[in-house]
Amino acid sequence: MSELSPAAQEVLWAFNKAASGKPDDWHYLPAIAAALRAAADRLKYKLLDVEVVDCSQLLLLADELEA
Repeated sequence: MSELSPAAQEVLWAFNKAASGKPDDWHYLPAIAAALRAAADRLKYKLLDVEVVDCSQLLLLADELEA
């Protein structure tokens, strides 16, 4: 597994602290990525064909966690 960016590492640590109390349970990465994608899908909507909420950072983090 490659080194995670600071943003992805922060997401992993926050999740793991809540889930298991351990900051480095790497087996959770696919679940975290799926949750970020679901959040991005839920937040994304358009108003007159213009995306109102930019979810690109959530999707980039999901991509990184799945890599």
